[in-house]
Amino acid sequence: MHTFIQACIKANEEIALALKEGFDASWFEKTVVGAGGDVSSKLDLFAEAVFVKYLSSFGQIESEESGCIGEGESKIIIDPIDGSSNALSLFPFYGTSVAKVNAEGLLDAAVVCNLANSDIFIKSYGDEVQQGKLFTTSFHTPHTAPNPEIGLFEKAYANPALVAALDEKGLKFRSPGAVALSLAYARTVNYVLFVGAFRIYDFAAGLALCEGLEVIVEADYVIVSKDKAVAQQIENLMNDL
Repeated sequence: MHTFIQACIKANEEIALALKEGFDASWFEKTVVGAGGDVSSKLDLFAEAVFVKYLSSFGQIESEESGCIGEGESKIIIDPIDGSSNALSLFPFYGTSVAKVNAEGLLDAAVVCNLANSDIFIKSYGDEVQQGKLFTTSFHTPHTAPNPEIGLFEKAYANPALVAALDEKGLKFRSPGAVALSLAYARTVNYVLFVGAFRIYDFAAGLALCEGLEVIVEADYVIVSKDKAVAQQIENLMNDL
């Protein structure tokens, strides 16, 4: 296994162990506006510090919280806590997102972890996406649902007209609030839809895990589905609004 991915797994395991006994009261405290535009919590900064410890030797880290950290030819793009609002509300859909981009701008590796249930998804350059669990060594082809009944619509709350259009067509969805995680689970749902400002921290690793699926990326939306017809149907709905 790629040494970088091994380091990412170790970082996630350290964070998961820290969360195992419950959240430290200080983690709920908000600090300053991070590089990604959101206010960072001490939980975000704790997770960031763990990733810096494990990954700084692989290149310059670009974090949603602190911006660029260290130096190196490769760039490591991290969202230390994907779904921070979920985590700080103790809603069990939050995790981490890491992508490594080499000096030529090509993606070397991607790792997305669901800290709430220990699911972890990995992708190395030239290899297929794999799914496993923290604290185990077994990985397999990602789970998939043959007839998924829901999609995942991130930022649905900001797009009421599209919500109504999806409802009219019977395209059910949930809006869990963690973009990279939603993309990691794209194989188990009918579709993943994001509409809004595109931030690299949200998508660098998540989209890499969608290799082999139908992926539509535009300036202000992303659509992913196992079914090309479903992806096209959603894009047509958006264009008709």
